[in-house]
Amino acid sequence: MPEAENPADRTSIAYDITGEGPAVVLLHGSALSRAMWRGLGYVGALAGDFTVVRIDLRGHGRSGKPHDTESYRMPLVVGDVLAVLDAEGIASAAVAGYSFGARVGFALAAAAPERVDRFATLGGTYRAQQGQVARIFFDGYLEELRRGGMEGFVNGLEAAGKVLDPATRAAFMANDPQALAAYFERTEEEPGLAEAQLASLAMPGLLMAGTEDTTRFDDSRRAAALMPGARFVPLPGRTHASTLFPADEVLAELVPFLGARQAVA
Repeated sequence: MPEAENPADRTSIAYDITGEGPAVVLLHGSALSRAMWRGLGYVGALAGDFTVVRIDLRGHGRSGKPHDTESYRMPLVVGDVLAVLDAEGIASAAVAGYSFGARVGFALAAAAPERVDRFATLGGTYRAQQGQVARIFFDGYLEELRRGGMEGFVNGLEAAGKVLDPATRAAFMANDPQALAAYFERTEEEPGLAEAQLASLAMPGLLMAGTEDTTRFDDSRRAAALMPGARFVPLPGRTHASTLFPADEVLAELVPFLGARQAVA
């Protein structure tokens, strides 16, 4: 499995590449890994026409897992993605991110717009979190993670009425709780993007969110209105957790969007 190293702090970033064609970078959500994209059918749908680059964001999967909060500052996470692109000689790519992966995509598009051909978000937001993570998981999630580790975190989710399929439960349990706690703590502190920054993002955008994912729905619609080349697509009846699956409805919008640049070329 290939790895890239972030030159800023030497953190190792694991990734893999499947398929041929224009590059598409897929960025997963919190407490998950790049494996989610294959499990949900996205790699199979995209690899016939694109070079699919799946990255384990730092603190997740097989990437480095520092235990200090400062290691999860967004500029470092953006640097991780750029390190992977540089390692593979990819000058620019389309980027699609779910949840935290969408936040990384927003930050990447603002910091290095020349590296982002087009940008898709799924259940994403550009705003500071400030309590939003607890709404997705459960109140006291960070304290339970520190106290009870991954088992305490998963038990807290289930006690809060969250239904976890076996694959998601296994993905959560595979995390390093100390690294994940540091990651979440920093995530709560990140400022997000100002709306003026969104208005400067000129690349084509596709922003999707479930109608039952209230905050992310409103934020995605607002971001699409601010970004000059962006379009918002609602996903009827979907919550944050069900944003990506079933995949067919999402892929029906995502695949043509990613392929539009081929038609222009």
